[in-house]
Amino acid sequence: MNPRSIRFRLACWCAALSAVVMLAFGAYTYKRLAAYLEEVSDTAYHHRADQIAHTLLSDVKKTGEEYVSQQIYARYNPAVNDKFVRITHPDGSILYLSEQPTDRSFDPNDVPRFTDSASKPFTRLEHPSSGGELLISAVPYESGTEHYLVEVGASTIGSRRVLHALVVTLAAGLPVLLGLVVIGGYVLIARALTPVNNIMQAAQEISLHHLSRRLPVPDTGDELANLSLVLNQMIARLDESFQHTNRFTTDASHELRTPLTIIKGELEALLFRKDIATPLRDEIYRILEEVERLVQIVEGLFSLSRLDSGEAQTERVRLNLASLAETTAEQMCMLAVEKSIDIRYETKHPVEVNGDRARLKQVIVNLLDNAIKYTPPGGEVSIAVNSRDGTAILEVSDTGCGVPEAAIPHLFERFYRADEVRSRHVDGAGLGLSIVQSICAAHGGSVSLRNRQPNGCQVTVEIPAAH
Repeated sequence: MNPRSIRFRLACWCAALSAVVMLAFGAYTYKRLAAYLEEVSDTAYHHRADQIAHTLLSDVKKTGEEYVSQQIYARYNPAVNDKFVRITHPDGSILYLSEQPTDRSFDPNDVPRFTDSASKPFTRLEHPSSGGELLISAVPYESGTEHYLVEVGASTIGSRRVLHALVVTLAAGLPVLLGLVVIGGYVLIARALTPVNNIMQAAQEISLHHLSRRLPVPDTGDELANLSLVLNQMIARLDESFQHTNRFTTDASHELRTPLTIIKGELEALLFRKDIATPLRDEIYRILEEVERLVQIVEGLFSLSRLDSGEAQTERVRLNLASLAETTAEQMCMLAVEKSIDIRYETKHPVEVNGDRARLKQVIVNLLDNAIKYTPPGGEVSIAVNSRDGTAILEVSDTGCGVPEAAIPHLFERFYRADEVRSRHVDGAGLGLSIVQSICAAHGGSVSLRNRQPNGCQVTVEIPAAH
C-alpha cells in the first residue's frame, strides 16, 4: 500500500473524520445519558418524597411520629433498597432517618443536615464524609402548624456503573467501527477511482504509433467525464499536429532524395575527368563527403517518418532473432576487420519473435555500426541473444570510451550526439539510435543503454518473444 497514493490518503481522511464524529457522538451520548439518568432519578426521588409527605405526614398528629417511621420501613424499606430517607423539623431535629444501605455505599449519619427553611422542592448532590455521592430530592411539607422537610435519595453508583459500561462499550466498539469504516471507505474509494484507473490504462496504451486511440469517457457527466473529454481533445490536436509534421518530414525527405542523388552523381562524374586538377579534386572529395552525410540524414529522416506512420507494422513474420543477429554480424565483419576489431557472437539457443525481418536487421546493423565506430582499433564488440520470462533480449557491447552519464537519457533523441563524440571523424547524424528506438517501439519492445566497467557500453533491446 502506497502511503502517498490518493486512495490511501482519502482512506486516512475518512478514518480521521469518522473517528472525530464517533468521539463527538460518544461524548454527546455520554452527557445526554448522564443527564437523563439524573433527571429520571430526581423525578423518582421527588415522587417518593412527595408520596411520603402526603400519605404519612398528613395525619402525623393523630398517628404519631413512631407510626410514620414504621410505615416508611414497612412500605419502602430504604436500607434494603439502598435508598436514603430522612424527615426533619425546621429546627434540624430528625423525625426519621433510614439505616445504612446493604451496598454500604454511604452512611446516612454522615449526610449533612439541611437546616435552611425551604418552601419549594429542590434537588442537591451531597458528598458525605463516608465517601459516597448522593442525589437527594427534598420536598417541604406543612401539616397544620408543623413544618417538615422530606428528603429521598440514593447513591449515584448505579448511574456511574451504567455510564462506565457505556464508556467500555464505546471504547471497545470504536476501533471495530473505525476499522470497518476504513476498510469500507478504502473499497468504496477504490470503486470510485475505477474510472481513473481505466483512463490511466488507456493513456498508457496511447503512444506515438497509437495517437488515433482515445480515452474512455465515463457516463457520469461529472468532472472525470469532462477531464476525459478535454484530454481526448488534446490528443486529437496532438495527432493532427504530429500527422502534419510527419507529412512534412516525409515530403521533404522524398523531395531532397532526388536532387541529392543528382548532385552526388555529378560530383562522382567530375572525379573521373582527367582534366581536373589535384587541389580541385580534393575539394570535390570533401564536398562529396558532405553530400553523403546529407544523404544519410535524409534517408534516416525518411525511415523515421515511415516508422512513425506505422510502416514497420505492415509485415510480421515468425523469425529466429538469434540466427538473424549471427548472419548480420558476419556480414559486418569487414567493417570490423578494417579497424582490427574482433566481433564475438554469443547465443545458446534459437530465440523466435514475430516482427519485420528487414527492420529488425536494421536494428542490429545500426547497433553494430555504432559499436564499431566508437571502439578503438584492437578492441572488441560482442553481440548476444537470449530469452528470459517470455522476452527476447539482444545485447550489443563494445570496449569503447563509453558515454557520459548525463548524456544517456538523451541518446535516443533525434540528432543528439554527446559532446565527446561530436566530431567529423566519426560519421553519423545522431539518428541511428532514434531509428532503433522507433523500430523497437513498433514491435512492442524497448531499448536501453548503460556503461560497462571498466570501459565501453552495452545496448540492450527487449522484444516480446513469439509464443
